Amino acid sequence: MPLPFSSEAVEHLIAADSVMRRIIGEHGPLDLEERRRGRPDDSYGALVRSITGQQLSVKAARTIYGRVCALYDGHTPTPRELIETDPNDLRAAGLSYSKAAYLKDLAGKVESGELDLEHLPALDDREVSDMLTAVKGLGQWTADMFMMFHLGRPDVLPVGDLGIRKAAEIQYGLRKLPSPDRLRRLARPWRPYRTLACVYLWESLDNAPG
Repeated sequence: MPLPFSSEAVEHLIAADSVMRRIIGEHGPLDLEERRRGRPDDSYGALVRSITGQQLSVKAARTIYGRVCALYDGHTPTPRELIETDPNDLRAAGLSYSKAAYLKDLAGKVESGELDLEHLPALDDREVSDMLTAVKGLGQWTADMFMMFHLGRPDVLPVGDLGIRKAAEIQYGLRKLPSPDRLRRLARPWRPYRTLACVYLWESLDNAPG
């Protein structure tokens, strides 16, 4: 699905927040597909990719995901294939035992129909989040990333993301990392385009000196 970065969203942020106006002016239009690079286009594949990449750098996440796919002739394993895979084989690909268990829980819930991925686009953000976080290993951060980069939801604020909090601290001249509540208050002017604001904050951090 396309990412929700319309000219209307950019214009809103420029008009609503002077800091956002400066950041957007400094970085200009973003390469949106670069942010999605390496992410499968289907919902199930995107979640498999998210679990394998948790708590890893972008580069390491891509490497581990590639190793996992290599176990299945280069494709994302189907739920049935994951269920039938020996956890030790997943470990050999670079996954922890916990991540292997998370993948199997995801596969089991998809296989049984408990997690109906085709129905997710019809749900609101809260409902999507509740469905995803019922899977072992899929926390709120993963649900937020899925909604932002796979479902293309325009108004997601991942308050648990350290990069967003660090960028907000730098760009808004805060004395310390903002708490989730402080970040929510700071982000009020960005609504209903908080997703785009967050992508610009990530961009500012990627290009921060030092």
